Amino acid sequence: MSVDTNTSGPSASDYIVHHLTHWQNKPQTEIVDFSVFNIDSLFFSVLMGVVGCFLIWRAARSATSGVPGRFQAAVEVLLEMVDAQAKSIVHNANSRKMVAPMALTIFVWVFLLNALDLLPLDVLPAIWAWAYGAAGLDPHHAYLRIVPTADLSVTMGLSVSVLLVCLVYNVRIKGAGGWAHELVVAPFGTSKNPLWAVLLGLMNFSMQMIEFVAKTVSHGMRLFGNMYAGELVFMLIALLGGAWAFSFEPSGLILLLLHVVAGWAWAVFHILIITLQAFVFMMLTLVYIGQAHDAH
Repeated sequence: MSVDTNTSGPSASDYIVHHLTHWQNKPQTEIVDFSVFNIDSLFFSVLMGVVGCFLIWRAARSATSGVPGRFQAAVEVLLEMVDAQAKSIVHNANSRKMVAPMALTIFVWVFLLNALDLLPLDVLPAIWAWAYGAAGLDPHHAYLRIVPTADLSVTMGLSVSVLLVCLVYNVRIKGAGGWAHELVVAPFGTSKNPLWAVLLGLMNFSMQMIEFVAKTVSHGMRLFGNMYAGELVFMLIALLGGAWAFSFEPSGLILLLLHVVAGWAWAVFHILIITLQAFVFMMLTLVYIGQAHDAH
């Protein structure tokens, strides 16, 4: 007798595909459509931005010259770390007045976005599905992804924003003419021969464009790749518990044990990952802005 596996619940692939589908303003098509927005990524990005601003504001408001509390001490350590890194990379004091606070904002914001990955995987999607059903909609179409940094559009948006800041500082520090000159003379220099000067200029300009594109793409892809992989690992661990829940067999208790142990271990290790990725993204931002101050 054949067994209908559909009665035992969704398959592993269905579960993963559902969790990897974004809540969007309109159905996604195979054609690139820039009018499609991932509403969940935008919502949680703005929410974590507000939370980050509130935490920094609270620390500044409650700051005291006496013995600091734990929260104030943690924020002061963070501020000193970011300021030290900014001073070691960006040597222009006037630029650091904006670059250092921006680096702090990037670290706190990206850390909070990454930290959403530590929330129980199915809690918010389950609440969202319940709200969908309560509104008379099909709860199977209630898609929700809560980790914006596991969304390539968010990480690339951040990296492109950093690129724009670098371009602004290139013009601001070197002048429009000086930067334009650098684009055609670095890194291979130029020549007094007109033909060779043109050829080297084209080669230099091409290398400069490749460098800008490569830095921007790698900047966003590094954060996305690490957080996307972490999200997938959490899904696979959740499937261990799901396999036990749908098996109803005493032998399946080993799956529950693996689910609990692996989930706890990966969550602890993931705390290091989310912190490290926020730090790396901030440091690369400082390095790229510092390079915009250097003349070739």
